[in-house]
Amino acid sequence: MQNKKTTFIAFVAVLLTVGAIWFSNRAVIPKQATWDDVLAEGKNGGYRIITTEALSELYQKDAGSLLLVDTRQEWEYRTGHLKGAVNFPMEPTKWSEWRRASALETFLGPDKDCTIIFY
Repeated sequence: MQNKKTTFIAFVAVLLTVGAIWFSNRAVIPKQATWDDVLAEGKNGGYRIITTEALSELYQKDAGSLLLVDTRQEWEYRTGHLKGAVNFPMEPTKWSEWRRASALETFLGPDKDCTIIFY
């Protein structure tokens, strides 16, 4: 009887281990953000969402009044960016957004009298 009990416990332990290894190593495909997601996040964060055309007009009128923040990775920024844009790389995860929030405040400094565009 003791042998059957030990065998059963060992079998359950092996199943749990295999399940845990499978679960921790499975591929996780991140959800692609939709335009509705962007609008909702912008509204929640108090951002004003503008179109590419509106940005182009602002940029052509007075590029000096804009602070363009390129949030792509550094290597992407080096491959090409808008003139005058500064690089502040952020990984596309909620954890990195939370981690980098105070660094972004330091990077931008005190409230500026300009329009800040993130892209």
